[in-house]
Amino acid sequence: MALVGIAGLAMAVLEALNSEYELVGETISRYVHGTAGWLLPAALLAVGTASAVLTIRLGTGARRAGRAALAVWTVGILVAALFPADPPGQWGRPSPSELVHGNAAFLAFAALPTAAVLLRRALAAWRPGLRTALSLFTAASVTTTAALAVFLVDVMHGGPSLGAVGAPTLVGLVERLVIAVDLGWIALATVAMGSRQEQGRDRRA
Repeated sequence: MALVGIAGLAMAVLEALNSEYELVGETISRYVHGTAGWLLPAALLAVGTASAVLTIRLGTGARRAGRAALAVWTVGILVAALFPADPPGQWGRPSPSELVHGNAAFLAFAALPTAAVLLRRALAAWRPGLRTALSLFTAASVTTTAALAVFLVDVMHGGPSLGAVGAPTLVGLVERLVIAVDLGWIALATVAMGSRQEQGRDRRA
């Protein structure tokens, strides 16, 4: 939980320090080139570490496919942390680092809602009080990730604009919603996992 909180705080600080970036149309990955840009990879490493711990602690008590999807998310986030994105405006000729970062992030964003769907029942069984919250965050993760995929495809095929209607893209805003929802799900899953471990200790006692 602490690592997730640190990551969220680091990203909020980045937003506050880099007001010159377009929040609605620019992905947060570009902030690595802004003021206190080191906070972005630090935040991603914190999220990746928290996710790795959660994946390991799930053990055999959850569906294997769900744990595998969570592992893909974890690896994707850690790789994205190590390979920075390009500066804003370089959509046409991405660098090797940008290609690695972008593909890793895309896989991670696709894997998290998959894990959320597959692990929802197990997590809710360990912490019934979180059943509704887990369902809401799972639905939000699936919905926002689908929207993000649409905007990312649009950006990659013509820059930051929606050619069909000539409207500015919302890729930056939608990406931030995805990140917020995914961090919330990781936090909920961590709490549910803690309840499972407490139940195990009670049975042994």
